[in-house]
This record gives sequence, structure tokens and C-alpha cells, in this order.
Amino acid sequence: MNTWLDTTNGWVIYLLTIILIGGGMEAGEALGRWRRQHSTTYADRVLSTLAAPSIGLLALMIGFTFSMSLSRFEARRSAVLSEANAIGTAALRGRMLPEPYSTAVAPLFKEYAMLRVRNPGDVLGSPATAEAIRRSLAIQELLWREGMDATAANPQVVPSGLFIQALNTMIDVHQERLAAARNQVPPVVFIMLDGIAIIAFGFAGYGLQLANVPCRAGMWIMVVMMGSVIMLVNDLDRPQGGFITVDQRPLLNFIDGNR
Repeated sequence: MNTWLDTTNGWVIYLLTIILIGGGMEAGEALGRWRRQHSTTYADRVLSTLAAPSIGLLALMIGFTFSMSLSRFEARRSAVLSEANAIGTAALRGRMLPEPYSTAVAPLFKEYAMLRVRNPGDVLGSPATAEAIRRSLAIQELLWREGMDATAANPQVVPSGLFIQALNTMIDVHQERLAAARNQVPPVVFIMLDGIAIIAFGFAGYGLQLANVPCRAGMWIMVVMMGSVIMLVNDLDRPQGGFITVDQRPLLNFIDGNR
């Protein structure tokens, strides 16, 4: 389900959300119109009052889900900055290594940074991302071997130890960024959010028709507004597949500075 949400075009999800919520409203209006044409009961009047608490519950769920999505988005953005800083520190300390090690590690850091830049649309489970992760791990191994060889050749030299320390931090941050990318809001939360919205607007349409107060244009405006808010919450939780993406400039700045 997460893969479908990540890979599907945002406009498709947006239109599908509006159609589902609008369909619930139209069904409620049709039922209310049919009940109004027949004899209404006390139960009908009770049902017509459930729109307000349902919309209140919907607002609570949206606020809760928005908080979850926003915190995860901020964690991903922070992880990019942390990784850029870690790569930059390791690359600078790599320059302090004696030859031929300093020359050998310099192009590896540039390639590694380019691999860590995630392009829009490259979701975590895609073949392109999987290959980038595989190559990143291979470069980490190459850099570690260069650092170990430099340490073995000059065990008393401080730069070798500093390089190993910075490289270890870079490897740790790599895993932290992967964990942040995988930490998404469970899809069942969005399913429940859409379900509550459909029911809430169904009650609203039912109540308006039962009271013989048609307001189709106003209700559809509310449907579009609610669908837009739900889409925004969902888009924040899509690391690479949505309209709102994590800024990659910290990594791009490192690449541009090492050309």
C-alpha cells in the first residue's frame, strides 16, 4: 500500500479522494431525499444530527495525521543535512591522508554524494534506488579499506584515525537516513481518514436533504477543500513521489564544491 501511494501520481490520488468523498455526500443526499419523500421518523432526525460530530472527528484525525506526516518530513530533511555534513567532514579529513590514499578517496566521496542525491520519483523500493544503495555500500567498503590501509601504513599518524572516525559517522548517518525514509505513516491511517470523511459528508448530505435545504455547490466546495487537506497530509508522507519533496541542496552543494 505504501508503494502504491509513493508511485501513484499525486493528481490521481487527489481526484480519487474527491470522488470518494463526493460519492459519500451524494449517496447521503440521495438517501435523505428518498426519506423526505416518505414518512420520516425520530431515528431519521437523529441521524441528521450526526454530521457535526463526524466532521469534528474528521478534523481531529486530520490534525493527528498531519502531525505524524510533518514530523517524518522534518526528520527526512534533517537526515539529508546530517548526511551532507558527514560526507563533507569525511572528505576533508580524507585530504589529510598521506599519498596515495588521499588521491584514491577523493573521487569516491564525490561519487558517493551523487548516489545519495535522490531524484524526484525514485521511491525507496524502486530498482534505481536499490542499485544506488548497493553502490553506496560498496563505496563505503572501499573507503573503509583505504582508511585501514592508511592506518596500517602509518599507525602513529593522527589524520588516519580522524578519517576513520569521520567515515564511521558517515556510515551511521547513511543508515539513519534510510530509516527516516522508511518511517512512513501506516497506510491504514489514510484509509481510516478517507473512510471517516466519506461517512461524515454522507451524514451532512443526508441532513441537508432531510431538512429540505439543498446546497450542492457549497457541499462540493467543502468536498474539494477537505480533499485538498487530505492530499496535503498524504503528500508530506511521500518522500519522493509527491509534490512536496525533501530539499537535496546540501548534498548538491557538496558535489558542486568538489568539481
